Amino acid sequence: MTQARLTELEQLISRVAMGDRTAFDALYDATSAKLHAVCLSVLKDRPEAEETLQEVYIRVWQSAARYASNGLSPMTWLITIARNRAIDRLRSRSARPATASEDAAAAVPSSDPSPETATILAQERRMLHECLGQLGGPQAGAVRAVYLEGVTYADLAEREGMPINTVRSWLRRSLLRLKDCVTQ
Repeated sequence: MTQARLTELEQLISRVAMGDRTAFDALYDATSAKLHAVCLSVLKDRPEAEETLQEVYIRVWQSAARYASNGLSPMTWLITIARNRAIDRLRSRSARPATASEDAAAAVPSSDPSPETATILAQERRMLHECLGQLGGPQAGAVRAVYLEGVTYADLAEREGMPINTVRSWLRRSLLRLKDCVTQ
């Protein structure tokens, strides 16, 4: 992230700490996709990741005043909250006793998508996969790692042996190419 972007996120967080709902909306718009990817990478369940994301933003609203004293970059702070909340949910999932009977489970309607929705999702996945294939191996792998698996820019830079700003530029150009491909 550029220094201006970091400063913008820091300003939004400080305004959220003062109860500014507009700043909270802007912070959500700027960061929710990344934090959703973090939750999804830990939980491997989209509805549960969405619920966890809501809990993350409740935590951000409640603890924004403590951000300035922790010394982390704004995205690192937000990702840490998301990852910790997702891990907590994952732990509580495995700690729940299995008390529901099989009859009760059979009565619950299926959350599987309809055949039409499944077909549309499959087409979208195929199109995204094809567009990622056009990026080339390292770029596609970097986009997958950061935006689908929740790997941080710093971790990716270290893994690739590149400066972090080079990785950020690389990802930005890759996302622009991906956007162009998907919108065609």
